[in-house]
Amino acid sequence: MVVHPNTLDLSLTALFAGWAMTDEVQRRLAGQGFGDLRFNDGVVLQHVLAAPLSITALAERMGVTQQAASKAVADLERRGLLRREPGPSDARTKLLHLTEHAQNAVEATRALRHELQDELEKEYGTERVGDARALLASIIGRCGGDDAIRARRVRPPR
Repeated sequence: MVVHPNTLDLSLTALFAGWAMTDEVQRRLAGQGFGDLRFNDGVVLQHVLAAPLSITALAERMGVTQQAASKAVADLERRGLLRREPGPSDARTKLLHLTEHAQNAVEATRALRHELQDELEKEYGTERVGDARALLASIIGRCGGDDAIRARRVRPPR
């Protein structure tokens, strides 16, 4: 059954389309041996991807308490996605780094998103997909979200 475009408002349509594509990427990741990954892992990993961070800095960037960030980090460490190393200027400060497994997962995710986009362009046409992406990017900018994307500070709404 195809959802009729007039039955959902634009924000829900965009959200649900994103979720559906993310579910597809997650399914494909599992098929490549990354079944341990969860969508929310990316919310944390995006911040560490740009540069190693302390838990305090991670909590600030994510807009959560240090306790919440510590809990997320402990889970990601346990699952082999993050590791802590002493900071270069102060060994007492531990900085978070992506593990090789996490780096491989990021690369696989990027490749699978690109693959899915290629499939959508073949199915719906490059122009239509490009127009959809341009419209959604404009809406992100209109609502003030473009700076968060550029700064890798994207987080779910409160």
